[in-house]
Amino acid sequence: MRFLRRSLTGIFLLGVTLALLAWAGEMVRSAVVARINEEPRSFPQRERVIAVNVLTLQPQTITPEMVVFGELRSRRTLDLRSATGGTVREVSDDLVEGGRVSEGQLLLRIDPTEAEAGRDRATADLQDAQAELRDAERALVLAEDELTSARGQVALREQALARARDLETRGVGTTAAVETAELALSSAASTVLTRRQALASAQARIDQATTRLARAEIGLSEAERDLAETRIVAAFDGTLADVTIGLGGRITANERLAQLVDPSALEVSFRVSTAQYARLLQDGELIAAPVEVRLEVSGVDLRASGMITREGATVGAGQTGRLLFASLEDAAGFRPGDFVTVRIAEPALDNVALVPATAVAPDETVLVVDEEDRLNSVEVSLLRRQGDDVIVDAGAAAGAVIVAERSPLLGAGIKVRPIMPGGTDVQTEPEMIALDPDRRARLISFVSEGQMPDDVKARIISQLEADEVSSETVTRLESRMGS
Repeated sequence: MRFLRRSLTGIFLLGVTLALLAWAGEMVRSAVVARINEEPRSFPQRERVIAVNVLTLQPQTITPEMVVFGELRSRRTLDLRSATGGTVREVSDDLVEGGRVSEGQLLLRIDPTEAEAGRDRATADLQDAQAELRDAERALVLAEDELTSARGQVALREQALARARDLETRGVGTTAAVETAELALSSAASTVLTRRQALASAQARIDQATTRLARAEIGLSEAERDLAETRIVAAFDGTLADVTIGLGGRITANERLAQLVDPSALEVSFRVSTAQYARLLQDGELIAAPVEVRLEVSGVDLRASGMITREGATVGAGQTGRLLFASLEDAAGFRPGDFVTVRIAEPALDNVALVPATAVAPDETVLVVDEEDRLNSVEVSLLRRQGDDVIVDAGAAAGAVIVAERSPLLGAGIKVRPIMPGGTDVQTEPEMIALDPDRRARLISFVSEGQMPDDVKARIISQLEADEVSSETVTRLESRMGS
């Protein structure tokens, strides 16, 4: 009996369990069917709006700047060399590295003993030449007098011959007397010839003495120049560099002693690319474009202005572009050899705009914000790059509002929230609508029952109780309520 009772109890519990499982399955099925048959709740999709920084493309006239690097050099540089060799006997106190000297100042003096001896010898030679010239002049005078005397003797002999012939004709004279007179005349004529030769020799002696005097004067001039070249003076005001000699030193001819540099006559040499060089041409000629030179050292910014003056004659082996030179004015603090930054002002460009480089895509397009705050892609012409900015041709985009900082999320057709420089949103006033009582009550009830902070609830309810409510606020609340 006990076995039968336990079996019946087990069967009863199994039946109750199966009944409960069937009831639970029916409840689940009914809930699923009811859920499926329910009208689905719809949540309106909101378009994503991206905040972007924008700016207005304002056409203007801009002077582009070309930035290159260059080296300063002096337009007046002189190597101090000695034309003669010798021992340095006198040295100026300013003949040191960096010493400032003035024009005509004596820098050093070489031992002048040999030069003075050469000058004295040249002076003595000059005196000999002068004496020889005086002797030649006196000899010339005597030769002229002797020639005059000989010619007088010829005249007398001619008269004597004529008288002898006349006597012979009258029968008084003899033929021997006539022959004697003819011999005397021939002898006098020979004497005249001899005196003429002596006169020619005296004249040649004058010429030789004159030439010798000229040589002596040249020798004296050279000796005096050699003596003067033992004194080395400054040719202009400047600063000394590369000084290699001192008191007591021995130098040779043409040895470089120092270099004299004029620090006030500076120019900068810099190299530009061929494309940059082409922008500095006007009618095929290099323009005198203004330049600004900067040297930033330890927080000190040295600046000087100047103007392009010339260009290099050749490109140079292994070089490209063009080598240009610009003279500087008032370059205080600069020194030859400084490596500086050179800013060159190019010819002005009209109807262009300066925008950040991030606003222009690689395909030279910008994103323009239209009246509906949507983006459109517009092509522009990229003219110059100026550091982190670029200069573009305004063209058809003049006056348009463009995106200042592009990103992969932005593209044509995207709706944006423009933000002007300074953080000011470019937004229109929100649209206000009037609510009917049922709709207002439903919204207020939803806000009151929602899980919001009390201050937020109070602020939203106060907006809903107004006569007109922002359409954006109503749309946002109804999207959360569902239908």
